[in-house]
Formats: sequence, C-alpha cells, structure tokens
Amino acid sequence: MSDNPSSLGETPALFDVPPAATSKGTIRVVHLYPREMSIYGDLGNVKCLATRIRRHGYEPEVIGHSPGDPFPVDGHLFVGGGGQDSGQARVEEDLERNASALRDLAAAGSPMLMICGMYQLFGNAFVTVDGRTLPGLGILDVTTQGNATRMIGPVVLDTVVGKVVGYENHSGATTLGSGQAPFGTVVHGHGNNGSDKTEGARTGNVIGSYLHGPLLPANPALADLLIGLAAVRATGRPFEPEPLLDPVADEARNRQVRRLLGG
Repeated sequence: MSDNPSSLGETPALFDVPPAATSKGTIRVVHLYPREMSIYGDLGNVKCLATRIRRHGYEPEVIGHSPGDPFPVDGHLFVGGGGQDSGQARVEEDLERNASALRDLAAAGSPMLMICGMYQLFGNAFVTVDGRTLPGLGILDVTTQGNATRMIGPVVLDTVVGKVVGYENHSGATTLGSGQAPFGTVVHGHGNNGSDKTEGARTGNVIGSYLHGPLLPANPALADLLIGLAAVRATGRPFEPEPLLDPVADEARNRQVRRLLGG
C-alpha cells in the first residue's frame, strides 16, 4: 500500500473519534423559532452543535420552540437565527411572554447564541427606518437603528477563541452600551455598524452576532465553547471533551483569513 497519507483509504477521517459506548449525559439544545428565524442557513448551527455534542460523547436532544409552545426552561443551550421583519414580528409576542424565563436563564449562566435578527431582539430596542421603536429583551445592552443601506460581505474577527469567520447581511446598525463587551473585534468587514470595529455582543454566556455562514461549522472552537458550558449545566460535572480534529473547517477558515487579510 502507498506510503502517501492522501491515498484512497488512508485519508484521516473527518469524524475521527467514534461516539462513546456510554453517553456522558444528555445536552438539550433549544432552537428558538426554527420556522420564523432561520432563513439564512442558521439551522446549520443547530446541526453542528448536535453533531459535535455526539462526537464529544454526549447525547444531543434538539428541541424546536415555536410561538405559543410551552417554553423549555430545562434547556441547556439556546440558539436563534436571522429572519425577515415579518418573522421577527411573529415571534415578538412569544418573546415578550417568555422574557422573564429567558432573562433568568441568561443570568444563571445558560449559554446562548443569537444571530442577526435574534441578536437584535435580545438587545434593548430596534428603531425602524420610519422611527418606530420595537422593544427587545434587554439581555444584551445594544440598540439597533434600521437603515436603507445594507452591510454585506465576508467577515474576519478577533475573539476569545481566536480568528472567527462568517458572512454578514444586515441593514440594522447596532451600537453597544458603554459597558457592553463585543463578541469580537472586526479585522475585515463591517461588524455592528461599519464604524467602531465592534461585532456582536457578549454578556456572561450569551453571545449575539451578525455572522451567518452558518457560523459554527467554520468555527468549531466557538461551538465547543458553547457545548462545554452546556455540558456543565447538563451534568453538574466539568466538560469532558474528546480530542477532535477538524481539518476541513480549519482549512476553510484559514483560507478565508488568508484571502481577506493576505499572507
């Protein structure tokens, strides 16, 4: 047989660690409004989390929460995506009804990833182009102003998990409150508003971001950060990760960084 590791049959497996024979515990992933707020490929974040949870030896349980459903307060990890204005309007009443539960979960350290429209709804308010103010949950100290001009294109960020890449497509310009930490610093792209080099926001274990792509498959370190936090809440034990390899994701991310930044 050839000594070339790239020969057929010798390429390292993408999913290199088989699932553990005995599950380390069940992690419940709550997908908020999968029909209304998941139109830009953000469902891929949920699929990525479920796959990586399983690869780390835990059992994923994905719960889709739709308007009017009983709210799953026993979830361990909460994810929301982007949507049209009509989608946001359909979920506002349900968000208001469950605002206290979400605020309590956030304050208790539940990990949450909110993308684009859901990021805006987790802020203080969204001010429409015609001047109407739509109140948000106030979990993140951000305010968004609607604009006629969209901010579109690939993004590279510096974050606590290293370089993060994604794709933005939003007309809202978001401003952070004076004490609000961003999710990342823009190295390439527009970010929150195209001027202050911030992207997204992070309070405790809640992350808001404009990055689609979807975000997590290309940035597995971020996915594992969220999974680790959820594993602690689910099991009461420290996270017990497996030594995963992610050659395809790493190459895709590194190529985007090189293409946009040079080198």
